[in-house]
Amino acid sequence: MNSDPRITCDPAARPPIAPHDKARLRKALLAARRALPVATRAGWDAAIAQRLLDWCAQENIGELGVYWPLHGEPDLHPAYAQLAAHGVKLCLPVVLAKHAPLAFSAWTPGEAMLKDGMGVAVPAQLRLGPAPATVLVPCLGFNGERFRLGYGGGYYDRTLATTPRPRTLGIAYACLATSFPDGEYDIALDHIMTEGDLL
Repeated sequence: MNSDPRITCDPAARPPIAPHDKARLRKALLAARRALPVATRAGWDAAIAQRLLDWCAQENIGELGVYWPLHGEPDLHPAYAQLAAHGVKLCLPVVLAKHAPLAFSAWTPGEAMLKDGMGVAVPAQLRLGPAPATVLVPCLGFNGERFRLGYGGGYYDRTLATTPRPRTLGIAYACLATSFPDGEYDIALDHIMTEGDLL
């Protein structure tokens, strides 16, 4: 047995982790998300996808920055396909340089993809354009103030520090809500959508 923290999706079973120890918190949240049963995750993904479709219709979303799921992030591809079929313009984030905001490329579900230098899928033919007005932001964890815990690269925070700032909808599983302090460069998201409530 080692000393790594273990976080489960049962909050009562989670051992305490110092809120400032974000590296250990990231590792524990990632392990907890990867340990979710496949059937559970599929059900939650379907619930989030439907909530996203309903929200986009309600908010009259015409363009949306989406994400390609990594490391067990909610997979919303069925919703992306439906949004595209209804005329919503989709784009994917692209890392062009370290320590820089994300760029965005137009994307159509089903088009040819390749992996960038970080192993993230991007369109084989990049069609870069301005950041979309609304962006989905995958969350490894999140707190009650709508601050997101990501993987530590800072790409989304730098993107949200630009002007005009895109509207943000964090995407996460509800069981990965946790406590941590926001940092100097952290920017709260506008909303966080889970398989349960909208925060």
